[in-house]
Amino acid sequence: MAESDVCSDVGTRGTAPGERVYFDAASGEPPHPAGRAALLEALDSGWADPARLYGAARSSRMLLDRARAQVASVLGVRPDEVSFTASGTQAVHLAVLGALRARRRTGRHLVVSAVEHSSVLHAAASHEADGGEVTVVGVDRLGRVDPDEFAAALRPDTALACLQSANHEVGTVQPVAEAAAACRAAGVPLFVDAAQSVGRVDVPGGWSLLAASAHKWGGPPGVGVLVVRKGTRWRSPLPEDERERRRVPGFENVPGAVAAAAALAAVRAEMAAEATRLSELIGRIRDRVPRTIEDVQVVGDPERRLPHLVTFSCLYVPGEALLTELDRLGFAVSSGSSCTADTLRPSHVLEAMGVITHGNVRVSLPRGARAADVDRLLQVLPDAVARLRRAAGASVE
Repeated sequence: MAESDVCSDVGTRGTAPGERVYFDAASGEPPHPAGRAALLEALDSGWADPARLYGAARSSRMLLDRARAQVASVLGVRPDEVSFTASGTQAVHLAVLGALRARRRTGRHLVVSAVEHSSVLHAAASHEADGGEVTVVGVDRLGRVDPDEFAAALRPDTALACLQSANHEVGTVQPVAEAAAACRAAGVPLFVDAAQSVGRVDVPGGWSLLAASAHKWGGPPGVGVLVVRKGTRWRSPLPEDERERRRVPGFENVPGAVAAAAALAAVRAEMAAEATRLSELIGRIRDRVPRTIEDVQVVGDPERRLPHLVTFSCLYVPGEALLTELDRLGFAVSSGSSCTADTLRPSHVLEAMGVITHGNVRVSLPRGARAADVDRLLQVLPDAVARLRRAAGASVE
């Protein structure tokens, strides 16, 4: 078979019965071939300490600087504004706590949305426990912050405001541009958690700090990105270290950074076409699920959303049971918050939206997801829900 024939049916040819289908890209995108190849090469050429002066070290430094420049180019920032961290969570904590520490004289007031990732909310809780004040801005039933309410939460003593670029559970895109304009007018830096957006959609500008996570776009786990724009006051909340412009302590993961940058550049080149294709498949799920299953609520904004993600909640079905059943049928999907699902607590995002908090399933398609696999999921889902409802004695038939 010619190479063109192999590539032409990506997105249409399905898996055979019994094969596994991965539909949990919001938790982690499968490794991109460009990132994998870059990682293997960098393991041989980028292992030396980039802070030293001998030849192998200079090679590592060149690889690290080139990776930094690649990431900066995709994000539309300067290379010296980009630092690599040990995870997206570390990038979030450094961004939030570092900005708060640097602006302590301005005040100790922090603004966050109710649907931020748990890493942001944990940083906010730490700030509050240390004597700071936190204002939480709610969302509508689609999971979207009202820009006017966000602006109204800003005060003269506000040190930082936080608004995610898009929600990690329901896919709703947030009004970052409007929030950035309000923050700029108030003289408040805006931090954007862009973990779910980078590599999927463009992130609006105007923000002061940004965090992202490489494994969300097909880079290696254990690599995050912290961006601090020029002119933004920031001071590390950790003991000082000379690495990464004194922003991130510890020995740089040069191979990881190289792989992350290569994967990001590759997905950015594919982004427009893949987003259109995946958005159509997600639209198919949003349309078919409520028409084929009774008592189902599809949540999140139907229009202003990430292209690859949809969440729906089924009444009378425990989410964990439905995930287990779908896993038995060959589909890997997730339920509730990707970081708190193991606690069996209701999703704070769904609670803030005022929608059904149980029996929820998040389907997030990786690049190359096939239409036939989506159709097979839609085919088996109604029977799976019906079986679980009957087992629970709550059949709606």
